[in-house]
Amino acid sequence: MSRTTAAVGPSLPDTWEDLVTAALLGTDRRTPAGCAPGPGAPVALLDAAAAATVRRRAGLRPARAARRPQPAPEDPRPPLPPAAARRLALLLSDRPGGSGGGRRGTAPDLMELLPQWLAAANARGFAAPPAALPALLDAARGRTDLRPAALRFAGPRALWLARFNPDWRFALRSAPGESTSVPGPGDPEGIDRLWQEGLFAERVALLTSLRSREPSAARGLLAATWAVERAEDRLMFLDSLRTGLGPDDEPFLERALADRSRNVRATAAELLSALPDSALAGRMAVRAGACVAVDHTKDTPTITVEAPHECDAGMERDGVVAKAPAGRGERSWWLGQLVEAAPLDSWPRRLGGRTPREIVALPVADDWQGELHAAWCRAAVRQRNARWSRALLGEPSAPEAGGPGAVSLAERAELLGTLDAADRAEWVAGFIETHGLSEAFQLLGVCAVPWAAPLGRAVVDALNIARDAGSYPWSFSGVMGLAERCLDPSEASRLDALLAVPDEPEDASPGAGSYWAEAFQRLVTTLRLRAAMLEELTPAEA
Repeated sequence: MSRTTAAVGPSLPDTWEDLVTAALLGTDRRTPAGCAPGPGAPVALLDAAAAATVRRRAGLRPARAARRPQPAPEDPRPPLPPAAARRLALLLSDRPGGSGGGRRGTAPDLMELLPQWLAAANARGFAAPPAALPALLDAARGRTDLRPAALRFAGPRALWLARFNPDWRFALRSAPGESTSVPGPGDPEGIDRLWQEGLFAERVALLTSLRSREPSAARGLLAATWAVERAEDRLMFLDSLRTGLGPDDEPFLERALADRSRNVRATAAELLSALPDSALAGRMAVRAGACVAVDHTKDTPTITVEAPHECDAGMERDGVVAKAPAGRGERSWWLGQLVEAAPLDSWPRRLGGRTPREIVALPVADDWQGELHAAWCRAAVRQRNARWSRALLGEPSAPEAGGPGAVSLAERAELLGTLDAADRAEWVAGFIETHGLSEAFQLLGVCAVPWAAPLGRAVVDALNIARDAGSYPWSFSGVMGLAERCLDPSEASRLDALLAVPDEPEDASPGAGSYWAEAFQRLVTTLRLRAAMLEELTPAEA
């Protein structure tokens, strides 16, 4: 202490900002006031900082003690089995490698297994271990796709914890009723007050929550203030009616067709066209039917198309956009909008009682097939019509199924989404058996997980064929990654024969054989790990 007293004279500054500035710049560039330049300057600066610190602390008055936070709420769900808790800690501790590219080796990608683990844990109703909550929140912060499942698993204690860390505030915004405090169904006054006075995000959350449990009440709330809402807000509010959309919504949506905002009119028309019995759907059926007919004078019945020559006021009111995009013909643009908005069930009556499969099989004159079939695809997806989707998909073994054909692969993927899981898997399996894996990636993405046995076998067989043919292995890495996450774990035993390094054909890519062996080893290891994960999450029999 005597050294400090001797070094720090009365003229040495005790302003904290001056001391920090001198420390940042360095005493060679800025010598503290009251001491000579030279080797003793750094010591004098530190001594001055120590003295200033004592003065600052001595001059502070004790602050009022902060209110102790409320205890974390209880989580009534059963705890994880010990083995599953250890597995969760391992999955959360994994971090993506920093190499960016290159070979992955045989180790499973644990972070890609975390979504499946969370889904399984949530399905079984387990509570998250308290010690894992920070890591869970960090993982959800870094990956938005994890947030719904991670926050559901983390439960009420994670929301309590998120209030103490700004990095975790997303959890409060993402959790229903947290940031917005949505009133319950027994609080009509609270609902009305929040709707009248709340921020936009709070009102959207309120409308969405109310729509999920009382569709008519949500529609009534929206109708009460519709005339005074901003156009961009009306568009967002209207989009909430997709949940629970039904015939009772038609009168409100019909009034929205006269809205001053074009985007609002278009959304209202889209929603009405998803109601096959609506008046708008009937008007669109008449317009579309006037453009499409069957010509029986030819040797083979042929669909003929006469696209609209104008877009009149009635069409515009019903959501038809008059101005075509650049490079698109106006008449074909109008035709596509009419056909996609017309009820699909109206076409068999207008086209000679034919089934959807028979209608799709008819030739179309004057190169209108692509436009007509694309519009029917959009209608099938919008109206969730599995019968028409199946007809437009055609047989997976047909040559045109591999593209380009009248229906693109992207459209086929959307059509598959309207089928049940078994039909979807069967069609994609047939597609792979005929056309291979090169075009199947986006089709596999719409199939239910785990893949059904026929689909899993088709994928593994196609990968084996590609390996034996000496194909460029890295072009299949996307499908291999999907297989790791989507194959049924019970398929692991069938893959043991594929683990050896194959003989490489002369024209094969260098090192392809060892790459394939690594990839199949990683696939087998991942499948067995997934099986172990599910077993750990299965409660032992009492």
